Amino acid sequence: MSQDSQHGKWTISDSEDEDNIIPPTPQKDSNKPSIKPDLERKPDTVTTFFKQERKLSPKRNEDTHSVKEPSAPSMGSEARKAAHVNQTLPVKYESHPSPSVKRKRETEEAGWNLSSSDDETPPPAPKKEPKKSDVSPKKKKTEDKRPPSPHGTSYYKEEPADFFETNLLSMNDMYRFYLNKVTGIPKKFNTGALHIKDILSPMFGTLKESVQFNYCFDIPWMVEQYPPEFRDKPVILVHGEKRESKARLIEQAKPYPHIRFCQAKLDIAFGTHHTKMMLLWYEEGFRVIILTSNLIRADWYQKTQGMWMSPLYPRLPEGSPGTAGESPTNFKSDLLEYLEAYRAPELAEWIDRIKQHDLSETRVYLIGSTPGRYQGPAMEKWGHLRLRKLLSEHTKPVLNEERWHVLGQFSSIGSMGLDKTKWLAAEFQRTLTTLGKARKSLTSPETQMLLVRLKEGRRCAHVYPSVENVRTSLEGYPAGGSLPYSIQTAQKQLWLHSYFHGWHADVTGRSNAMPHIKTYMRVSPDYTQLAWFLVTSANLSKAAWGALEKNNTQIMVRSYELGVLYLPSAFNMSTFPVEKNVFPASSSSKGFPVPFDLPPQHYSSKDQPWIWNIPYTQAPDTHGNIWVPS
Repeated sequence: MSQDSQHGKWTISDSEDEDNIIPPTPQKDSNKPSIKPDLERKPDTVTTFFKQERKLSPKRNEDTHSVKEPSAPSMGSEARKAAHVNQTLPVKYESHPSPSVKRKRETEEAGWNLSSSDDETPPPAPKKEPKKSDVSPKKKKTEDKRPPSPHGTSYYKEEPADFFETNLLSMNDMYRFYLNKVTGIPKKFNTGALHIKDILSPMFGTLKESVQFNYCFDIPWMVEQYPPEFRDKPVILVHGEKRESKARLIEQAKPYPHIRFCQAKLDIAFGTHHTKMMLLWYEEGFRVIILTSNLIRADWYQKTQGMWMSPLYPRLPEGSPGTAGESPTNFKSDLLEYLEAYRAPELAEWIDRIKQHDLSETRVYLIGSTPGRYQGPAMEKWGHLRLRKLLSEHTKPVLNEERWHVLGQFSSIGSMGLDKTKWLAAEFQRTLTTLGKARKSLTSPETQMLLVRLKEGRRCAHVYPSVENVRTSLEGYPAGGSLPYSIQTAQKQLWLHSYFHGWHADVTGRSNAMPHIKTYMRVSPDYTQLAWFLVTSANLSKAAWGALEKNNTQIMVRSYELGVLYLPSAFNMSTFPVEKNVFPASSSSKGFPVPFDLPPQHYSSKDQPWIWNIPYTQAPDTHGNIWVPS
């Protein structure tokens, strides 16, 4: 079967096989990994070619600020970098473009790195044949420079000085949920948003040490985001890199003796360290930031990201008991348990440090994922069963509950199985629809398919960018490199696509800033009230959220993820009102700043979900580029 649109045709296989990339290995016992859906496998390497017009869009021509010199390449997984290593190769847009029109690669090292996907991991690129002639010592250090951006070296512009001026009075200190600043949108939509330079500035504390948990790192760029007076303060980078990729990350850090590393243990195949968190220790106290951005410039430039910033936690008096400084949401012990799950000596000092601080002002719940197979009470510690437990214990049923919508918004999609009952509309649906104590046992079969059967009166929307969203975005097609939904996965779950809704965010001025943020929420029939809201690193995948095994007596989680859950009960409210005027932000606002427009807009008949490894050649993007994977 094939599907046509104004952007071309993509072919869908009739195969009903669970995975047509790598034949699955039968599962012989519970101690071995279950059959991997194709998003958790390694699809073909994606090589993307595109063409940039010489003239930038009018908005960009207005920006005359100087351009920074390229620095070191960003570090994500080995496979992720292999997937993007050739993406600077241009194809000229023509009125009838041919995917075969390609230009010769200018340099061996040309490429660019994109933000993370939790589990759609292509294989390493084939090793290049060494050149027989010149092995010049002068070319050894090409990797020390960041590869060109997809739009060329002049794409990133220096923001004006006032871009980084944050007014604390304009920040919403009730929910402490913030979006990132976006270059190229009206200034009012950045009033109350935060850039990484703001977060690390003296405005929030006199920094002594920090820990950066993340998936992708550009170390030279990251160091530059710290203000000069904090730039040599000790930093630990918590990562999931292995082998060559780990070696390159360590090489990147050689000029910075204040940087140390902590490698996250990934004992289950196809898992990733996808958590994004900052631990900041100040002379005045301690702070936690849980966010959705990688530590690379592209993630802080023209994408929509979100974060929760904790209050400044003061130090407890000497001799305080170990249980002191806990919040009503149990955040302190949950954070310590998450950090202890790394089993990392490098974090021991930080665990002790956190114990010495008062986290009692925290009003959010921590929801983490850590790799492993969990049984008994441990099943409810991580992943979606952790979310289910909190929704069961700290929410109450609402009137006309069956009419309340479940919204999920994400930047990557895993394999959901051959039909909706395999995971999404079974265990994951049950979690997302929990309000108050469950009426069914964990093993009861699901009879109502809330996520996918609107005709039964229950409602759900999946917010995920369409091809047109990406094409017309600030970044153009290259924004799609951070939306790694593959054709291999998509062709097996066409049943999912009819529930997709486009990315529209006029309320935050970010309709053209493609989302790397991930949010989940339960919203009233008229879209004015929230029963709960979650911001997290977890995309829509079993690797991130976990999947039940062994007749629902065990849950298996592959990846590290982290997010915070907002429940009205922690704010002495019955529901959260949805904020209608998110920007400019106000510290007096009582409404919750949902980052995109409500109600979400269903795909039109011409829309398709963005698929990152198929070509889009029939219409150029905002920079005159076309997208040709090969």
